[in-house]
Amino acid sequence: MKKIIIALLWLLVSLTLAAQSDDAAYIKENFEKEEVYIPMRDGVKLYTAIYTPKDKNKKHPILMQRTCYSIAPYGAEAFKNSLGPSPYLMRDGFIFVYQDVRGRWMSEGDFTNMTPNIPGNKHRNTADESSDTFDTIEWLLKHLKQKTNGKVGQWGISYPGFYAAASIPDAHPALKATSPQAPISDFFFDDFHHHGAYLQSYSAAFPVFGYQTEPTTTSWYNEAFTRIDKDKAVDGYDYHLEMGPLKNITEKLHHDNEFWQQIVDHPNYDDFWQKRSILPHLNNVTPAVMVVGGWFDAEDLYGPLNIYKTIEKNTPDAYNTIVMGPWSHGDWASETGKQTINHIYFGDSISTFYQKEIERTFFNHFLRDGKAKPALPEAYMFDTGLKEWQKFDVWPPEHSQLTLGFKTDGRLVINESVDKNAVFDYVSDPAHPVPYTSFTEGVTFTPRAFMTDDQRHAARRPDVLTFKTGELTEDLTFAGEILAKLMVSISSTDADFVVKLIDVYPGDHPSYDHNPKNIMMGNYQQLVRSEVFRGRFRNSYEKPEPFQPNTETAVRFPLQDVLHTFKKGHKVMIQIHSTWFPYIDRNPQRYVENIYKAEATDFIKATIRVHGSSSVEIGKFDMQPAAVELKELK
Repeated sequence: MKKIIIALLWLLVSLTLAAQSDDAAYIKENFEKEEVYIPMRDGVKLYTAIYTPKDKNKKHPILMQRTCYSIAPYGAEAFKNSLGPSPYLMRDGFIFVYQDVRGRWMSEGDFTNMTPNIPGNKHRNTADESSDTFDTIEWLLKHLKQKTNGKVGQWGISYPGFYAAASIPDAHPALKATSPQAPISDFFFDDFHHHGAYLQSYSAAFPVFGYQTEPTTTSWYNEAFTRIDKDKAVDGYDYHLEMGPLKNITEKLHHDNEFWQQIVDHPNYDDFWQKRSILPHLNNVTPAVMVVGGWFDAEDLYGPLNIYKTIEKNTPDAYNTIVMGPWSHGDWASETGKQTINHIYFGDSISTFYQKEIERTFFNHFLRDGKAKPALPEAYMFDTGLKEWQKFDVWPPEHSQLTLGFKTDGRLVINESVDKNAVFDYVSDPAHPVPYTSFTEGVTFTPRAFMTDDQRHAARRPDVLTFKTGELTEDLTFAGEILAKLMVSISSTDADFVVKLIDVYPGDHPSYDHNPKNIMMGNYQQLVRSEVFRGRFRNSYEKPEPFQPNTETAVRFPLQDVLHTFKKGHKVMIQIHSTWFPYIDRNPQRYVENIYKAEATDFIKATIRVHGSSSVEIGKFDMQPAAVELKELK
């Protein structure tokens, strides 16, 4: 059996390499490449690669990606191994354009993380990502006048997904379709923070974003990476615990990193972060928008959901659709055959279905005739329990709200009364934080696999509250938004709160062939959705405040949306705890003005009490993202 599996793996690798080779040969045979500097309105020139079909008899639409991650390979004779979002679109007849954003790689100018948007950018001399996109499109239409049909689309995953979203405000009239995929929308809630809590596991990412460079074709971050890379072999939990307070990261790793210093200097959701949210600017939307995300994206789950919802609220007549699949960060851009996240199998060829039936349909429709709406639903959402696609006319769907309550015997009840006077407590110790994963992981760039991880390692700890239902007698679907409504009292003046929604498998559930033999799926506690909230921000992200010790206090926060059917025979579980390490940094639990500057002596044990009036609710709450009103740039 082992030999058969190895043979199948080699076959898959061989087929993948063959497909890549075929794509590379196709590109060289069918495209011409040129590299140009395109001038922006403020005089800065952005390095751009243009791949144009050799077919002289047709005019083609333009499909563009703007990125801070390099448009390599550089050189007019050096071709990419693939073009566009998928091999199917690559063969459909597009002009593909790639551009280094300002201040990155071969482009001129200064790099600004999440460049603040300046409203009304069509008639001014100052620049942002919207105006850079506008000026690029204007230049391309003139330069490619004899080759293009005059319609432009944009796509990007992760940071390039932000640039796709940033093209929407004051969009160029020729921009007919844009697809922000796993987009960052607000760095206080995406990637580097969750509700203001710092993602310590991202500490290795700062060399990429925190230095200014001159135009270059070589990476500038290798030396800074070596400060961490030499320790890659060690366990990430131990590494970060031994690092101590975050101030030691400043001293040992990022003392010269511009972006790290900005994070240290702005621990709250102040004007610095507010300006960098794209959400308040998504008004009067004119291009068609298709937002794409993965239900198990540890990096950017907040972004796609909130960009979609913001456009729906601000421009309800816009063509705005959302796709959420059983993917980790950007998985839909490639096909691995079996779609798995860590130990969980979701099906075969799911990315191929998306690329051929959803993404291809979207871009071909709006960048060619585009006369009627494409044959796509408002929301194409994958049910991660049934493991099948569902179509919705509205998201979140309209349905009865589910309320999960906590019983003193550890039972989780649904839409039933509870003892509101009950109290559940645990001692949270920052010196012994709850691990975010059940397996040993090194010093990661960004974690992924834990998003469906087995939670039994946490359920067995005394500093984790665990509540679960009995075996379900019929399928139960959770669809929509999740809102944690906690009533807490703590012995100290600050704390974090982690709430997790978990699918408990029956004891006789068969194991999956793709897993190691020691991974048994019987009684597996699969993480479905989770979130952390920094308690100091319970009343305001901009103006944090300490807790009054031993005083009952409301803490409410969203866990992001869900579409998951808990099958008959399964159980629903909720876990609550206060550390989640080293995915999230440790709260000292003694209130300090700036946790990035906390001393080791500030970290103390705290007794955390969760009161019986707490609940977790699933439904449609019309929760607005934490974006604030627009503020003029200074």
